[in-house]
Amino acid sequence: MQEKIFILDFGSQYTQLIARRVRELNVYCEIYPFNNFPAPDPGVKGVILSGSPSSVKDAAAPVPDLAAVKGHIPVLGICYGAQHLVHTHGGEVQPSEHREYGRANLTFVKSSDALLNGVAAGTQVWMSHSDTITNIPCGYEIIGSTDSVEAGAFKIDGENTWGIQFHPEVYHTTDGQKILKNFVAGICKCSQAWTPESFAGATIASLRESLGGDKVILGLSGGVDSSVVAFLLHKAIGSNLTCIFVDTGLLRKNEFEKVMDSYLGLGLNVKGVNAVDRFLGELEGISDPEKKRKTIGRVFIEVFEQEAGKIKDVKWLAQGTIYPDVIESMSVNGPSAMIKSHHNVGGLPEKMNLKVVEPLRPLFKDEVRKVGASLGLPDFILQRHPFPGPGLAIRLLGAITRERLAILKEADDIFIEGLKKSRLYDKVWQAGVILLPVKTVGVMGDERTYENAVALRAVTSTDAMTADWSHLPYEFLGGISNEIINKVKGINRVVYDISSKPPSTIEWE
Repeated sequence: MQEKIFILDFGSQYTQLIARRVRELNVYCEIYPFNNFPAPDPGVKGVILSGSPSSVKDAAAPVPDLAAVKGHIPVLGICYGAQHLVHTHGGEVQPSEHREYGRANLTFVKSSDALLNGVAAGTQVWMSHSDTITNIPCGYEIIGSTDSVEAGAFKIDGENTWGIQFHPEVYHTTDGQKILKNFVAGICKCSQAWTPESFAGATIASLRESLGGDKVILGLSGGVDSSVVAFLLHKAIGSNLTCIFVDTGLLRKNEFEKVMDSYLGLGLNVKGVNAVDRFLGELEGISDPEKKRKTIGRVFIEVFEQEAGKIKDVKWLAQGTIYPDVIESMSVNGPSAMIKSHHNVGGLPEKMNLKVVEPLRPLFKDEVRKVGASLGLPDFILQRHPFPGPGLAIRLLGAITRERLAILKEADDIFIEGLKKSRLYDKVWQAGVILLPVKTVGVMGDERTYENAVALRAVTSTDAMTADWSHLPYEFLGGISNEIINKVKGINRVVYDISSKPPSTIEWE
């Protein structure tokens, strides 16, 4: 049975970060809403209670049912989680005289305690709370304090339950990872055996058993997620997997041919479909971003369904769903408000009477890459920047025409290849060129020009939830600007986007 840690989410901005830190210790964990988690089976070795933007004093404060957990398996309450353990068992939590946010130092540490083993007094921790514990219940022992927070950490006598008012998951807490390791490995006795190699091996074996001799289809995008799904399935069921790679005409310059050659060279059973005319014909003249996305999604489903229908006896549709998608769908506050519709194969399983297989559901994006590396996928695929499902359609602002698309592809190719030649590509999370729906005055030689402007966009991120603009060297940006203007007919101005997410999004549409 899979060893795991449950993380109960009370709405904290740091909940996913807790999961990432636990997984960095080679321990598998799952996030559940505080009010909707399964009864722990023998594989659940411990439970972590997250922080929350709420106060335990609020009338609508999150209150979990911990009857099957507390006192039975190890529990670690972080920030709100710790305050909940105090507030609901006879202690006192009061608003702080001032919001406790930022760096602090533990002035007292009971280093003989299992949770704080190896943590010395003076170590830096990160506080982020507006309430504080003012009185602990009977049977609770303080094991860590700061100058302003006496009950910085506590242990409940007679059970493996701890609470800390600081955040061990953030980098600013110097010994945070040591504390989490003390909990999951020392207290919970997790073996730390969950590695990319072990995940790949177990998943391949599970797929082989669950799929048997059934046929599976998969829509490849050329990206990391669908590629790793393809190789897991390929190793499990071989030629019973058929991959469909659709050329929408919205991929980067020569990308369809490059990716197809790569897939075929690696032994995948891939069918390439040229649907360029169909997509561009449907998109001709459309300028509204949402209409672009919906049109692309509809046509993709039509093309995919048509091609899949040519394969007999298909029973499964494979998808590249990853863990952030799963978390989003069952978050404490429900799915986030829609900012944009997504390009996927939604609706196909029911329409084609197919079952769905999603091998990557437990993984974060960085973990997907590690699993792909363990399977031997080439860097060309693994290190590829995320690319939007609608492709260049949402980087071409305004009406889509073949002429404007050709201009964008040439400029984008110069930017991406320039990043690679300058060894900057791997330092950037995502990059591309945006063709703007404006023309500007310029001078080329002795002639006045009135041509298109483009924006370069490059960001750094870990999961695309937040992103900062990449601080690319001025010399590099200047060189790329000159090359685009000199080589791409129809462009006479290049600008660089220096907005971060939030408030901006990574894509412009």
